[in-house]
Amino acid sequence: MTKPLEGKVTVVTGATRGLGKGIAIGLGEAGATVYITGRSLDPTSGEGELSGSLKETEAAVEAAGGLCIPVQVDHSDDDQVRSLFERIQSDFGQLDLLVNNVYAGVQTLMNSQGRPFWESEPSFWDACNNVGLRSHYVTSVLGARMMAPRQQGLICTISSWGGLSYIFGVPYGVGKSGCDRLAADMAVELKPYNVASLSIWPGIVGTELMSSMADQMAASEINDRQFSGFRERYNWETPLLTGRAIAALAADPTVMQHTGRVQIVAEVAQRYGLVDEDGTSPVSLRSLRFVLPFAVPQLRPYAGLVPNLNLPWSLMLLSRLGAPRLG
Repeated sequence: MTKPLEGKVTVVTGATRGLGKGIAIGLGEAGATVYITGRSLDPTSGEGELSGSLKETEAAVEAAGGLCIPVQVDHSDDDQVRSLFERIQSDFGQLDLLVNNVYAGVQTLMNSQGRPFWESEPSFWDACNNVGLRSHYVTSVLGARMMAPRQQGLICTISSWGGLSYIFGVPYGVGKSGCDRLAADMAVELKPYNVASLSIWPGIVGTELMSSMADQMAASEINDRQFSGFRERYNWETPLLTGRAIAALAADPTVMQHTGRVQIVAEVAQRYGLVDEDGTSPVSLRSLRFVLPFAVPQLRPYAGLVPNLNLPWSLMLLSRLGAPRLG
């Protein structure tokens, strides 16, 4: 198996579990040296806590063929983040890929579901966007300082479809729109230095938390048609698919052609001929193959017969998935 990222130094923030862990493993498959950050170095066994630690991710990355360096970092502390990049500079003197993934707002979002924003404290904003959008800016500043002088590099900022439409609440959507704008505007200033900046949109990802929620929903009395696709894990992706997509982008010598743009994981996978962990090929959430069976559950067993054609952005922006209107 070829190792297109062998000799490349990469960073994945927030990699103790979930999407960050899958991304780190995908980079390890491609032979990268992967620095991973998070708050939990060793496995914990607290009641009700999701499992996950840097050491567990390290083992998984190295089993996949990469070199993994876990660094315990609280991304709300800028000094700890600065120390991370100083260490990378001291260890290798280069940084080829930064993946902005860390996010601390999940529990707050869950606790606030069903309530309008004014019934939550203003700290709801900080919980969603401090260790999130702000952290991505801080790491991007420090990462760009290493990339720009070498005239090469890639910064991937994990965002979501919440940047296009209302999902989960006001602070979440504004934060994801901010991630998209961060990636686009950084691309403008980084382009003269041959450093690419991309916003990455995974689909519906079966993280530990999402899988737990689906299990609870399946065991409950909730039969709302709106949630049937979620319960059935319809067109779910694993975190590894995002890792494989980012690895392919990082290995592509023409990646600057995409700088400043949103990259949808399923569409990237199709472009590079990638499959998910189980060998399947999930489709984009704007594909007719997803949209029609999602709306009409009876079609799901025959989804493969629906054309895999992506709806144009112009049509999506005019639909109920609308971005802010002008005029």
